[in-house]
Amino acid sequence: MTEPGAARVAVYLDFDNIVISRYDQVNGRNSFQRDKAKGLEQPKLARARVDVGAILDFASSFGTVVLTRAYADWSADVNAEYREQLVGRAVDLVQLFPAAAYGKNAADIRLAVDAVEDMFRLPDLTHVVIVAGDSDYIPLAQRCKRLGRYVVGIGVAGSSSRSLAAACDEFVIYDALPGVPVFEPTGVAEPAKRTRRVKSSEPEPPDPQTAATALLRRALQIGLEKDDAEWLHNSAVKAQMKRMDPSFSEKSLGFKSFSDFLRSRGEVVELDESSTTRMVKLR
Repeated sequence: MTEPGAARVAVYLDFDNIVISRYDQVNGRNSFQRDKAKGLEQPKLARARVDVGAILDFASSFGTVVLTRAYADWSADVNAEYREQLVGRAVDLVQLFPAAAYGKNAADIRLAVDAVEDMFRLPDLTHVVIVAGDSDYIPLAQRCKRLGRYVVGIGVAGSSSRSLAAACDEFVIYDALPGVPVFEPTGVAEPAKRTRRVKSSEPEPPDPQTAATALLRRALQIGLEKDDAEWLHNSAVKAQMKRMDPSFSEKSLGFKSFSDFLRSRGEVVELDESSTTRMVKLR
């Protein structure tokens, strides 16, 4: 249950926008439309794959994520590949049907209408995260701010409007999110480390200990990015880990306390126990 008075976050993803922008960034300007006409190639799609987890984990650092919606034509193969990942993170998939006359603005309009409606329907929302770089979202960002919400924008470098960034309280480039692979301007992106499925078989469940270590590392990276603080309270780190993965439990991993869990990750973190307020940082 969310604590009374805690920050409550709504996340809205213009999924086509972020996928196409990342593809163009990695494979060349306007390459998505050119390649789509002749058939998108899997190697190019793989290089430009969007890490949805990195986006949602960063959004959770502002508070409890109470709703997340992603807008796209989910019948398109390029988007359908993400459905399992999105559903696994409890994202509401909003279907947009392409139409020649207004297809370009379909996501913008539907997303904006839903966001404004949600703010009136859920008056306790404190933060709105808009994942898109399109300048069409400037009026939405301005309206959210006028209604007293803290507005965070997330967009891809090279495809994000400076005016949109100015309209938000905070704007973050996707490439800078903790966990996102570094993009090399030569056209080669460092591949993300994944234990993804081979299409012909079910994905193997990740090792719980390995997954917990990765969760800890990302929580600390987010804390460092947001607060520019090298040392973090271990209670704040655990709270962030629980926001990213509510199923996390150090006891289910065989540890009596969170401090014991941290001590077992000595190769990843340094723990300061010199006072009653335990602090932790990435090595």
